[in-house]
Amino acid sequence: MDFLTLFSVYVAVVLTCIVLVCKYSGQQQTPLGRLFNTVTQVASPWIPQCIQNISNRTVHRLFHQRNNFFIYLHLILEAAVYAEYSYEVFQFCLEMETTMVNVCVPYVLLAIKSCIFYLCCRRDPGTLTKKNHAAQLKVYQYDEQLFQEGSMCPTCQFVKPARSKHCRVCNRCVQRFDHHCIWVNNCIGAQNTRYFLLYLLSVCAMAGDIVVLTGDMLFHVVVRSGLMHARYIDEQGQEQPSGLLFIIQHLFLTFPRIVFMLGFLVFVFFLLAGYSLFHCYLAVVNQTSNEWFKRKGHSCQHCHPGSGHHSHTSYNPMRGFYNKGILKNLKEVFWPLSPTRKKDN
Repeated sequence: MDFLTLFSVYVAVVLTCIVLVCKYSGQQQTPLGRLFNTVTQVASPWIPQCIQNISNRTVHRLFHQRNNFFIYLHLILEAAVYAEYSYEVFQFCLEMETTMVNVCVPYVLLAIKSCIFYLCCRRDPGTLTKKNHAAQLKVYQYDEQLFQEGSMCPTCQFVKPARSKHCRVCNRCVQRFDHHCIWVNNCIGAQNTRYFLLYLLSVCAMAGDIVVLTGDMLFHVVVRSGLMHARYIDEQGQEQPSGLLFIIQHLFLTFPRIVFMLGFLVFVFFLLAGYSLFHCYLAVVNQTSNEWFKRKGHSCQHCHPGSGHHSHTSYNPMRGFYNKGILKNLKEVFWPLSPTRKKDN
């Protein structure tokens, strides 16, 4: 397989992963998600109806019903990365005189991440039931903007506690609802937000560490082989010095699986690093992503009794209704509030 064919396959797979993760990571308003929707709408007149029906049923089953498909996909990708790391990179790193401690760090991070991932998948996010409903009504005050006192959930037939939301995928109301994450097949709510945040950070650490070790290995390969000072004969028979493109092509053809793994992990690291920073920010200001998307791009409306009109006030997330300071906000994420330990407003 020549370089261009291999590289084309590589780019196609990476772009597919980007679209898949961006569109179905639990958020609906990413630029790639909107682009995917636009392309689907434009192409739909040329796609047979039977194929569209099958596709719609498959998408609904995968992304709008609880299932373990993405947990299995997550584990398969993780196994593929660690198999390649163990089979090739581990030994190369030892030959490059990387210490045993450094090359074993990814396995320690994998063990930590696996424990957190299990808790994130299995931990109840804070499901509202008849037994705990009355108590949960007392945990948060209503801000009368996003959460109005007396609002009913038409499915559960409950008065909605402040900051709760009904998840259509799980078919349940969740306390301090953040979003439904298909990658853990669970809602993210009051009782498992801390595990979700630690899960994101641990995956970033895993990806980043393997990227550094693999990048260091390839750098030493280039230095030791003398590729930076090598020369080659072009199609016209002229001798040319090797440049960056030549070195990348050489590495891609010599270590295709390693370079593919490296590119995939770089993408995962930067994507999840941005996503992790977003959720760290939400934790610091005591918001959920559900609340952030609801407030984004519009003003909050307050109805003044007797005024007969609405006044529009811009929303400042750093002085949000539930924000009580960085330390107390983080404490609320890692030690969720209960009716006996309510937040002071």
